[in-house]
Amino acid sequence: MDDRPAGYAYLLEKFGISGMPNWHSSFVLSTGTHRSRVQERLIEEVYPAAYWPGDSVGDHLEFALKYDGVSLSLLKQIFDTVLQDEISNYIKSKPTGKYARRIWFFYEYLTDQLLPIADMTQGNYVEALDPKHYYTVESGQKSKRHRIVDNLLGNKQFCPIVRKTDQLKKMEAVDLRKKCEDLVASYPSEILRRALAYLYKKETKSSFEIEHVKPSASRIEKFISLLELAEKEDFCQKDLLIDIHNRTIDPRFKESDYRANQNYVGQTVSYQNEVIHFICPKPEDLPDLMEGITNSNRRMKKGKVDAVIHAAVIAYGFVFMHPFEDGNGRIHRFLIHNILSTRGLVPKGLMFPISATMLKNPVDYDASLESFSKPLLKLIEYRLNDTGLMTVENDTAAWYRYMDMTIQTEAMFSFVSRTIEEELVEELSFLANYNKTKNGIQDIVDMPDRLVDLFIQLCLQSNGKLSDRKRTSHFDFLTDDELLAMEQVFRNGYNNIK
Repeated sequence: MDDRPAGYAYLLEKFGISGMPNWHSSFVLSTGTHRSRVQERLIEEVYPAAYWPGDSVGDHLEFALKYDGVSLSLLKQIFDTVLQDEISNYIKSKPTGKYARRIWFFYEYLTDQLLPIADMTQGNYVEALDPKHYYTVESGQKSKRHRIVDNLLGNKQFCPIVRKTDQLKKMEAVDLRKKCEDLVASYPSEILRRALAYLYKKETKSSFEIEHVKPSASRIEKFISLLELAEKEDFCQKDLLIDIHNRTIDPRFKESDYRANQNYVGQTVSYQNEVIHFICPKPEDLPDLMEGITNSNRRMKKGKVDAVIHAAVIAYGFVFMHPFEDGNGRIHRFLIHNILSTRGLVPKGLMFPISATMLKNPVDYDASLESFSKPLLKLIEYRLNDTGLMTVENDTAAWYRYMDMTIQTEAMFSFVSRTIEEELVEELSFLANYNKTKNGIQDIVDMPDRLVDLFIQLCLQSNGKLSDRKRTSHFDFLTDDELLAMEQVFRNGYNNIK
């Protein structure tokens, strides 16, 4: 037989399981050489005949862990389907094997069922996830029964996986905290103070604009007040998340708990014709999933997981759970601020305009969301009634509980890096030029701040020169020499203006 599936692909086919696509799928040829192909970041790898692992479930589970990586959602589905004896017999046949012990640990971890196997009493401890290939917590908990170190990023309620891709290893090697600190140190405190109010407003407007919402002035002020609290304490706690939600929405829609209805993200294209983009977890699954997120947050903080990885897992995990009827996206982005600030990547007192970066890069931001939402949609069985009320008919919790969040983490690193290197540099440079220009203009004519600001704004709009009409309407008191001198000061401050 040619081109036989192996590892996860074999087990999914054998048991008729549909699951989230794994980043790596394996096949073994009866004849031929090793080759692979990549399509939309999914790797299909074909191995020579010598790689065939055998015909048992255990053989293919071990092969999967070796070559396809750890997919907790697929393992959960396989373990829920396969007979216990098949797993037990395989583990007993290799009592000291590291892969057999990992299979044993993951089986009991994911199913909450003990296999009829005696506790291990000797041998070295093996890490559940190999730190060479996965991001893990430091000093994980030892499972004496399996002699396995549980170094996972979460727990049974919510446990994401983040693989150490070449891209992430390269990004992680950059000291983003120092970059941020050096940038702040290069500007006078006066500029930073002036920048702060502007950046808060820009970040707020950007966060709303991502969702195509035009907020009122009062909603903007409320969200700014919320952002100002981001560096103060850890907000990834149920009561505080509910409080954040209630601060960001119309008071008539305040909540005292997570949503009790089935939520989804969709678009109405015509009467009773809804295009579904994302389906959220069932409301009955939500309390446990959200408790998992808050526990994972504490675990990663204690386990000294990189701040950007920490922010990616929690913020994207939150938005995929969609625990409220509305406002989930804004809270998702608030949590990024909260974690980056409390973990020390962003210096105290600095507003970090990451939403503005996301808004400027909508394709990348959408791709980070759709890499999970699109394949998930194909797995969920649902129906909509005439009023748009959704009912999800199959069990979906495991897909949200055990996500591979590698792509989201790569996106987060990119957004954080761009925010430091582009967005902050651009805004602070602009304000520094603005300050220099303003002082230069006031040396020529000691005008009120209001008029100086207006002059600069009008020059920005008209390529460095004040139009005759605007001069007549707003600056008729200026002499020709004063006007020419002020325009030259502007051009010196904004040297890109010819």
